[in-house]
Amino acid sequence: MKDPIGVVHGRFQLLHDDHVRYIMAGMERCEHLVIGVCNPDASVTRFSEADPYRSSREANPFSYYERYRMIRGTLADMGVDLARFDIVPFPINVPELIFNYAPADAKYYLTIYDGWGEEKKSVFERLGCEIEILRQVGIEEKGISGTDVRRRIARGEEWESLVPRYVYEYVVGEHLDERVRGM
Repeated sequence: MKDPIGVVHGRFQLLHDDHVRYIMAGMERCEHLVIGVCNPDASVTRFSEADPYRSSREANPFSYYERYRMIRGTLADMGVDLARFDIVPFPINVPELIFNYAPADAKYYLTIYDGWGEEKKSVFERLGCEIEILRQVGIEEKGISGTDVRRRIARGEEWESLVPRYVYEYVVGEHLDERVRGM
């Protein structure tokens, strides 16, 4: 039996194929999925010892709206019914705000690769959330990372094969790749 509501979350800076697999794994487990976009704006982006880079300007070149468009456009392009999900800001660094955007009674689906993943798990446990770990492996087994994709963009290397078609067309069409190269 599927969970009524599930939640996945990430920075999605930018949305890549492993993010899509995570989102779809969450969608398979619930009737309705809430997709939380972390670091939605600078006012709720905080430094974390577990992953210091994630709060830097270079690690967050895309706005909430641009990431919203990447996620929504990709899922629509894949034929996912738009009524099956919502996309919301998700201030993981300010946990007391999370339930302003996502339901407290949902199942929270997590992936854990490192200390940051463990820190997030602790946050959800303190909040009293029901948690399901979808994948827990070491960082060396993680797969694609947004950092690697952004580095490829910045260096003028091939990156199209790591992201959904919609994301590639959106980023290039809106000249967002130029922003990454200029950082």
